Amino acid sequence: MIRAAGAADAAAVALIWNHYIRETPATFNAAEKTVEEVAATIAARQVQRCFLVAEVAGAVRGFATYDQFRGGVGYAHSMEHTVLLAPGAGGGGLGRALMAAVEAHATFAGAHVMVAGVTAENAAGQAFHARLGYVEVGRMPQVGRKFGRWMDLVLMQKILT
Repeated sequence: MIRAAGAADAAAVALIWNHYIRETPATFNAAEKTVEEVAATIAARQVQRCFLVAEVAGAVRGFATYDQFRGGVGYAHSMEHTVLLAPGAGGGGLGRALMAAVEAHATFAGAHVMVAGVTAENAAGQAFHARLGYVEVGRMPQVGRKFGRWMDLVLMQKILT
């Protein structure tokens, strides 16, 4: 079930997010998120955007959210999303369902473009987005640093409207 996240989901979301921060190059962020930070992000995103969770058998198994791609009125219709699944939760359609819900919400709210910033080392993330209709529009060499090395960022986008 895909539903709006609330403060009670913050611990489960932090657990998923922090796995990717600690263990993978899927995010350049190296600082783990506290439950309080995640709760604040959930609350803030629910005001103008959305923060969704995928729940299976009463447990949060993934989340997705989006916000404006860059600041300023010129980017008001361009959004960037985050989608992460709990380890072992991939392959069952949860990521696809979360993305469909986020894209539908963004489209209804007036978004024109959705952007995915995917670490170049995350081939599975690039393939996932390509299956959803995202196309690579740019590569930014060595813009991220994690695990003691420079990493490239692949920008992918999908025109929503």
